[in-house]
Amino acid sequence: MRARRWTVDARTVLAALAVTAVVAPVSADAEPVPGSRCRVFPASNIWNTRIDALPVHEMSETWLRSADAGSTDLHPDFGPPAYGLPFDVVGRRHAKVHVGFDYDDESDPGPYPFDGRTPIEGGSDRHALIVQRGTCRLYELFAAEWNDGHPRAGSGAIFDLDSNRLRPQTWTSADAAGLPILAGLVRWDEVEAGSIRHAIRFTVSCTTDAYVWPARHEAGVDDPDCPPMGARFRLKVGFDLSGFTPRARTILRAMQRYGLMLADNGSDWYFQGTRDDHWRNQLLDQLKTVPASAFEAVDVSGCMVESDSAEADCPG
Repeated sequence: MRARRWTVDARTVLAALAVTAVVAPVSADAEPVPGSRCRVFPASNIWNTRIDALPVHEMSETWLRSADAGSTDLHPDFGPPAYGLPFDVVGRRHAKVHVGFDYDDESDPGPYPFDGRTPIEGGSDRHALIVQRGTCRLYELFAAEWNDGHPRAGSGAIFDLDSNRLRPQTWTSADAAGLPILAGLVRWDEVEAGSIRHAIRFTVSCTTDAYVWPARHEAGVDDPDCPPMGARFRLKVGFDLSGFTPRARTILRAMQRYGLMLADNGSDWYFQGTRDDHWRNQLLDQLKTVPASAFEAVDVSGCMVESDSAEADCPG
């Protein structure tokens, strides 16, 4: 039998297949923020790190009881019509203004690319989230008001989306935990793509007066049975997803792999998403059937590389 000999064309095809095999996983990374090329923090960031193989936290049952997990269901804090946290994407030449802060000693002075057309969350929190193209800076405001060209806010924070650097210890941000808000929102573009590769922001009604990495700030009470800001929870791996629609499974699978991050005080087991016309009640109603008792707290302390960095290197 004559030995088989590769032609140049065949080798070219194999090389192309090899490149495809290498590149394909990269293309499945977290989607960039729509309207920009900015990804929300490096892949090594704790927000973007899978926690499905980490140990259950020793305080898991206690924290679940304090958050009424035995009689509460998951609740999406977004949906139609126009309900959720809006965000804006602006160019690097967008005019910037200085904002007066109520908590100026824990706020980044700016200036901020904020104006009278910036979308602001409804309700009392009035968050404004702004991504600047080119620089990939994230600007977030709490209790934002344009105030006829004399802007004010409760607090403000600026994050470099290409960096793992955390805010200074004890500093708040636009949320109580001193964390970025946009990083933990359920976005329609990710759900439509079928993959959410980051933790999801959520609230409980009682937090203790402490915080754990990567959080930087507390706004709780003297009750050690309540979880601290920054606590991480995940949907148990054994929870059956087969009865859910593909889009609901995308969200719930993210909760199994990346979990929930406790970021603020609020209603128990409310998790946040972006304001988007695509949300439908059918999807949200499915998510509301998930019992909070299907979650467990996770110990992420072994993932910390440095206390002032969100870089994660989890054991195993």
